[in-house]
Amino acid sequence: MSKAQDPFYIVKEEIQESIDKLLSSFHRWERIRPDDEERVRLTKELFSNCESIEWQVDELDKAISVAARDPSWYGIDEAELESRRRWTGNARTQVGNVKKAVVAGKENGNTASAMHRELMRLPNSHQPDRSNLYSAEDNDDFIASESDRQMLLIKQQDEELDELSASVERIGGVGLTIHEELLAQEKIIDDLGNEMDSTTNRLDFVQKKVAMVMKKASAKGQCMMILFLLVLFIILFILVFFT
Repeated sequence: MSKAQDPFYIVKEEIQESIDKLLSSFHRWERIRPDDEERVRLTKELFSNCESIEWQVDELDKAISVAARDPSWYGIDEAELESRRRWTGNARTQVGNVKKAVVAGKENGNTASAMHRELMRLPNSHQPDRSNLYSAEDNDDFIASESDRQMLLIKQQDEELDELSASVERIGGVGLTIHEELLAQEKIIDDLGNEMDSTTNRLDFVQKKVAMVMKKASAKGQCMMILFLLVLFIILFILVFFT
C-alpha cells in the first residue's frame, strides 16, 4: 500500500497540519503582553488545541498497537512501525512543550487562583468559544479519516476473502477431479481382478485336464520313450562304427 493510500499517513498529515497551526498560534501568543485579552483568548485556544491533538495522537498510537500485532496483514514491517512510533512520540513532545510554555506563561502573568478560574471557566452558551469549534472540527475530520481507514481495511479484507474463496473453489475442483480419477482407476483394477480370477480358473481347469491325461498315458508313454531311445542308440552305433 502506498503512503498516499495508507490511512496512517492521511491521519498523520492532518495531525501535522494541526500541530503547525498550534505552533503558529503559540508564536503569536508569545508576542502578546500577559495582560492583553487577546492573550487570554489564545491561551484557552492553545490548551484546547493541545488536548485535541493529544487525543488524536493517542488514537493513532492505538492504531499502531493494533497493526503491531500482525504487521504482515497490514503490509508493514518493524522498521515502519518504529518510524511511526517515533513520529507520534515527537508530536506528543511538541504539543507537551507548547502546553508547558503556556502554563509557565500564565503562572508568570497571573496568580494561581486567577489561572485556575480561567482554565475552569465554562464558555458562554450564547457565545461559543471558537477554540471549541476548532476542536470539534478537528475531531470530526479525525473521525471521518478513521472511518475512511476502517472502510479501506474492510475493503482489503473483502478482497482477501474473495481470493481465498477462489482458491478454495480451485482446490475443490482439483479434489473432485482426483476423486473421479480414483473411481476410474478403481473400476479398472476391479476389471483386472475379475479377468485374473477368470484366467486363474481356466489355468486350474487345464492343469487338472493335463494331469489326468498324463496319469492315464504314463505307462504307454514310458514304453514309447524306451523304444525311441533304443532306436536312437542303434542309429548312432551304426554311424560311429560303420561309416
